[in-house]
Amino acid sequence: MSSSLISSSSSLAEGRLQDALCHVELMLGTGSMSLRECLALATGSVIRLSQPAGGYLQVVANGVPLARGEVVTLDQSVAVRIADILPPVSGNRTS
Repeated sequence: MSSSLISSSSSLAEGRLQDALCHVELMLGTGSMSLRECLALATGSVIRLSQPAGGYLQVVANGVPLARGEVVTLDQSVAVRIADILPPVSGNRTS
């Protein structure tokens, strides 16, 4: 890789690229149910998740798991405090 390519990509990362928006999702947990149970869902239904109570949420940006965190309140809003940064997933890229 040429030094001019590295230099230009570094300046891009320090400039506009850092202001690009990414879609962030917080995954509370997962579960499974039959189609019959899905069709029977109504207001007040409870869906059991595999995640233990008090467990961490998974922070996912553009489909890539980045961190784990916990729910907190901040100025009367719900927020997430990052507890752990996950190691990079090698070879898995989403488009």
